[in-house]
Amino acid sequence: MKYKAIIFDMDGTIIYSEHLWYAANLELLNNRNIVLSQEKKKQLEKEIFGRTAKDSCLILKEIAQLNDEIESLTCELRTLERLHEVVLVDGFLAFHARAQKHNLKMAIATNASPSTVEQINNALKLNSFFAHHIYNVSHVAQGKPNPDIYLHAAAQLGIAPEECIAIEDSQHGLRAARDAGMFCIGINTSKQPERLALADLIINHYDEIDLEKLLKASIFAQDTERF
Repeated sequence: MKYKAIIFDMDGTIIYSEHLWYAANLELLNNRNIVLSQEKKKQLEKEIFGRTAKDSCLILKEIAQLNDEIESLTCELRTLERLHEVVLVDGFLAFHARAQKHNLKMAIATNASPSTVEQINNALKLNSFFAHHIYNVSHVAQGKPNPDIYLHAAAQLGIAPEECIAIEDSQHGLRAARDAGMFCIGINTSKQPERLALADLIINHYDEIDLEKLLKASIFAQDTERF
């Protein structure tokens, strides 16, 4: 088996944004004069990491005991996102260039909403890196940790899931990629490596990925399977 594609998560993997998402949750509560204990703040941060906006609001509603409807909370949360503050993760540009040299196909598979993806694309021109291969939660029935978004992205690339490398920063994302049958790289942008226990390889920075070695290893494994 030779790896032919790389599928990236977006938040925390291509862009720095998870802290903005968490801040939006706290701002939503602040608008209601609700202050969580430190313990509940840690619980909220842990549980919403890598989840869809709707799932985050379900978690927020339970932790803060809110009476609001989920749809209303979700809409409000999205208006509080500070998307103009997002920047690319260090090392992504150089890694993307290396992957291009190896003719690897690439895509984004994110739990973010279409409107969020559109705003980030407008800010950072992600389509200049991935063309139309940017897939969000609206493309599938269920978001991560369900594997649907990774399976969908692989299908759109025309590559078998087991021939794909997934790069993720969250436990929920890694679960989705693993269940899709992909080789998983966990990038520790959150500085919490325990979240990446499901990864086949854990890195702190993109320059730690020896792409050439990884591709050679996959070819070697394919050759040995023939005998």
